[in-house]
Amino acid sequence: MRSNAELLRALVTPFVGIEPPVRIRAWDGSTSGPADAPLIDVRSRRALRHLAWAPGELGLARAYICGDLDVPGGAEDLADGLRTAWQVLAGVEQPSRPGWWTWVRSLPTALRLGVVGPRPRPPAGEIQVDGTRHTTRRDAAVIAAHYDLSNAFYALFMDRSMAYSSAYYRGAGVTLEQAQRAKLDLVCDKLGVTDGSTLLDVGCGWGSLALHAAEHRGARVLGITLSAQQHAYVTEQVERRGLADVVEVRLQDYRDLDAVGLTERGTGFDAVASIEMGEHVGEENYATYLGVLRRHVRAGGRVLVQQMSRRAGAAPGGGTFIETYIAPDMHMRPLSETLGFFERGGFEVLDVEGMREDYVRTVAAWTATYEKRFAEAVALVGEEQARMWRLYLVGGGLAFEQGRMGVDQIVATRTEGA
Repeated sequence: MRSNAELLRALVTPFVGIEPPVRIRAWDGSTSGPADAPLIDVRSRRALRHLAWAPGELGLARAYICGDLDVPGGAEDLADGLRTAWQVLAGVEQPSRPGWWTWVRSLPTALRLGVVGPRPRPPAGEIQVDGTRHTTRRDAAVIAAHYDLSNAFYALFMDRSMAYSSAYYRGAGVTLEQAQRAKLDLVCDKLGVTDGSTLLDVGCGWGSLALHAAEHRGARVLGITLSAQQHAYVTEQVERRGLADVVEVRLQDYRDLDAVGLTERGTGFDAVASIEMGEHVGEENYATYLGVLRRHVRAGGRVLVQQMSRRAGAAPGGGTFIETYIAPDMHMRPLSETLGFFERGGFEVLDVEGMREDYVRTVAAWTATYEKRFAEAVALVGEEQARMWRLYLVGGGLAFEQGRMGVDQIVATRTEGA
């Protein structure tokens, strides 16, 4: 009689289209698969029900987050397992799609393994938002769901600057903190930020650029964010560092910048930056977003957008896991299409720099720190949320490592008469 692990492998194979490239250990301790392959622990029959009710990426994520499916050893082994699966699946040109007869033949095995049953409870951390995509109300809800988890949680894995974006690594032996400082200097250099410059930071996050530009370049800065937690953090830092006269941060949607007016800025800011926010504004609003940046930079001033991308032909979203747990309305496109938006929007593109490899190192540093402080993460947000973030960091790192996602800095200036 075949063991539960052998039955699991037999059940999964026709639906995946290939032999699973992992070693499976079932809830009864039985194992099946190559001894040197990454080990997957199916701890409960409930893991199979997650997959039956939500086949593919979302079901696997739910099973992992709930602890019904696991990869022993933490983030490093989870990355090895996911990397192996991606490499094998990428080599399957056209995975077979099971027909009705496959489902019929699989039913006895599914019944024996306990696949058939009620829908399992999904993890509590799934983001639930309603209303039309990318309205100001829905965008605020999406941002709050992700960024307002708590400042203490994000401080677990980010460096002291609290920069939640790709760092800029040059050379071996560079720490995350050094690489983030290099990124902030790079942005200021590309924008020409010097003593007395005015800078608008759209989507300022926890204020790493705004505070750096004020403290180290003598700039006057206005930052905006939709996150109440970020706003509170930056406001406290501004006061603590004695920057109240030169840094202002507003809890505000980028589309409301026109409504409040910026007459005190005269003809516009000398420089405008937006670091890894463009992915969140939506395809339908991207021209509006660039229009806001253009209207608030002076003639001859520069705009820098650092933004994630998808390679040509890939789905524009983050995938079902990202869209369920992190950013429901994220939209990424190939770099060439984003450059087209800039050109149609009244900009001359001056410089483009790819930073995909920098993001691989950035996420690796975040993940390593997070893994060391995993118990603290559990204490702050609970086991399920902590496991979700481990999966997010590992999966995101692999997406950049394998070239499925990229990130670029685009520098542009306003063309006149457009």
